[in-house]
Amino acid sequence: MESLRRLSFVSCIALLAYFAFLASAEHHVRQFVIAPRPVTRLCRTHQSITVNGQFPGPTLEVRNGDSVAITVINRARYNISIHWHGLRQMRNPWADGPEYITQCPIRPGQSYTYKFTIEDQEGTLWWHAHSRWLRATVYGALIIYPRLGSPYPFSMPKRDIPILLGEWWDRNPMDVLRQAQFTGAAANVSDAYTINGQPGDLYRCSRAGTMRFPIFPGETVQLRVINAGMNQELFFSVANHQLTVVETDSAYTKPFTTNVIMLGPGQTTNVLITANQRPGRYYMAARAYNSANAPFDNTTTTAILQYVNAPTRRGRGRGRGQMAPVFPVLPGFNDTATATAFTNRLRYWKRAPVPQQIDENLFFTVGLGLINCANPNSPRCQGPNGTRFAASINNMSFVLPRRNSVMQAYYQGMPGIFTTDFPPVPPVQFDYTGNVSRALWQPIKGTKAYKLKYRANVQIVLQDTSIVTPENHPMHLHGYQFYVVGSGFGNFNPRTDPARFNLFDPPERNTIGTPPGGWVAIRFVADNPGAWFMHCHIDSHLGWGLAMVFLVENGRGRLQSVQAPPLDLPRC
Repeated sequence: MESLRRLSFVSCIALLAYFAFLASAEHHVRQFVIAPRPVTRLCRTHQSITVNGQFPGPTLEVRNGDSVAITVINRARYNISIHWHGLRQMRNPWADGPEYITQCPIRPGQSYTYKFTIEDQEGTLWWHAHSRWLRATVYGALIIYPRLGSPYPFSMPKRDIPILLGEWWDRNPMDVLRQAQFTGAAANVSDAYTINGQPGDLYRCSRAGTMRFPIFPGETVQLRVINAGMNQELFFSVANHQLTVVETDSAYTKPFTTNVIMLGPGQTTNVLITANQRPGRYYMAARAYNSANAPFDNTTTTAILQYVNAPTRRGRGRGRGQMAPVFPVLPGFNDTATATAFTNRLRYWKRAPVPQQIDENLFFTVGLGLINCANPNSPRCQGPNGTRFAASINNMSFVLPRRNSVMQAYYQGMPGIFTTDFPPVPPVQFDYTGNVSRALWQPIKGTKAYKLKYRANVQIVLQDTSIVTPENHPMHLHGYQFYVVGSGFGNFNPRTDPARFNLFDPPERNTIGTPPGGWVAIRFVADNPGAWFMHCHIDSHLGWGLAMVFLVENGRGRLQSVQAPPLDLPRC
């Protein structure tokens, strides 16, 4: 009888805790109106595509456990879809957003409501357009706070400051893309980088808009840094201040201090910064980390961290009497050693639940390629030596379908949209980082997916190649977080390299760069059924085909199966 009373008491406590959790969870209802509006940068005004008239778009602030319903109303002249970058979207690929992968795009004049729940995630993510180059201006921060009563695993900062790094073109980004698609050549590089939409002091006509962040002496704030850039890895630093890294891609890390961080497109990094320097004005700055032998934007964007008690100088001078900001020391553009050293210091904040036994051992070569032209002198063949640029995984260059999305076709059993014969290893083995025969430079185009059983333990080794140029490719996997268990330069050696894997506390991420001329190994459990895109987050490379799709099969029962599609899902 006593044991029954104890059991009843424990059950009541559990039930009360569950109802308390439900009571604390909120439901957020928002509208995102996609429409052009005048945006002036670098002395010129462009009709830029914005969200609710804002550039960058609004910051979404939610808590772990909250539910969200965001109606996207398309009043622009382009098709569009929105991706909630890093959200797992459990059993709900219909809310993931990449056009022609999990949905058809939202056409001009139409709308679609993205409905999803935050399940066991917290930290800094972001949202962006997933339709061609519209994400150049359609993006914003997504901040997930812990549940009420759940603390951070580090000292609570006084404030949060979202820092969105972006790229700006002094013309319509869609026109830049169209020109590149026509010629087959690389797209023109950006004209500026931005911090929260503003280029900063070092660009023409930009000083008045430079972002300024006030801070009190002794105060510790959390910078939520997001690389929303289209095509460029970036170094970021704050003059004279140490950055304590505490999170990457919404996963907590063992804290460590550094003078500089590096983020690939799509990645996020949270750092704590303490105002412990002489009162003054200090530049935040970001500029390119360029790992490829290719043109890049070599400018520098700035914002100002300004102590509220910073002294002013007498007389009339620059900045209305304010002292000139101190500039940080940034690494060189090609400083792979610094980028690699930063990445290698990342560790999960506690012991990580890394899959130990592997069911699916995949080896993916990732990199560029060239499509040969029958007429090399054609205006449509302006790539190297009269070719067109391409990119591929395992020699397969991904082609987006147009008649239906992959997920809709998969769910409906509709044939002819994709095939499931994506190769698990390269069709031809070669010296991936050596002198590759030109016969291997031309990939095959297709729309191919790879099937995974529900709850399969998956390992993928992503191997960069030296075709065209070695490069850091930031690879993003939709629907999943993964553990980065190892990396190195040169060709992956399956006999010796796994012995060096970190299976105790590897960092957890949703986007990871391949070391230029090297490899990186990731592991995850395929516990989220649906169609999930894996692609390079350099948008030029995505457009050239550096992508594939995982089809994760349903498990048993409703809680292990894909939800039914919503009634307002856009049609092609």
